[in-house]
Amino acid sequence: MSAVDAAVEAIRAGRLAVIPTDTVYGLVTSPYSAAPVRRLYRAKGRDELQPTALVAADLDLLLECIPELRGRAGTIARTLLPGAFTLVLPNPARRFSWLAGSNPEAIGVRVPKLAGLGGEVLVEVGVVAATSANLPGAPDPRTLDEVPETIRVAAAALVDGGELEGTPSTVIDFTGSEPVVLREGAASAAAALRVVGSVL
Repeated sequence: MSAVDAAVEAIRAGRLAVIPTDTVYGLVTSPYSAAPVRRLYRAKGRDELQPTALVAADLDLLLECIPELRGRAGTIARTLLPGAFTLVLPNPARRFSWLAGSNPEAIGVRVPKLAGLGGEVLVEVGVVAATSANLPGAPDPRTLDEVPETIRVAAAALVDGGELEGTPSTVIDFTGSEPVVLREGAASAAAALRVVGSVL
C-alpha cells in the first residue's frame, strides 16, 4: 500500500495522518464527527477551545459541507480560494461545532492549491480537519523529519512530500463588520483585503 493510500484509509477510518499541504506539514483526520477531532487535539497537545480548520479539495465540496456560505461569505470564499488562506466565516447553523473551538458560530475554512502527494490525499478524501503538525508554539514543520516524534507516533499514516515552503496560511476573520488579520502567513493579507474590497 502506498503512503497516499494509507493516509486515505486512515482518514476515512477516523484515524490521524500527517500529510504535506501547500504550506506546511499538516495533521489531519476526518472532520465528520467529534471523536477523530479530539484525537487530533490530543496528539497535538492543543486546547479544544482553539479552532481547527475545515480543509476541502475544492470550493464546491466546501459549499456542500457549509451551504450557508452564501452572499458575502460566499463571495469572499470564491474570491480568495483556492489559496494559502484560512478564512474565518460565519457559521450560523453551527456545523462542525467540534472544529469551532469557543465560538461555534464561526468556522475556519481552507481550499489549498492542490499539488503533490498531499493534494492526492485530499482529492481522494474530499474534506479533512487539519492543523499544522507541530506542538503548540513550536515551529511549523517544513519536512516530515521536523514533525515531532509524538505526533508521528500518534498518526496511522505519514506522507513524505519533501521540503515545503514552511510558512503557514494567512488567517483572516471576516465574521465582523470589518475583516481582522489574525495571522500574516504565506499569502499577503493586504492584497487579499484589497481584492475582497473591490468585489464586495
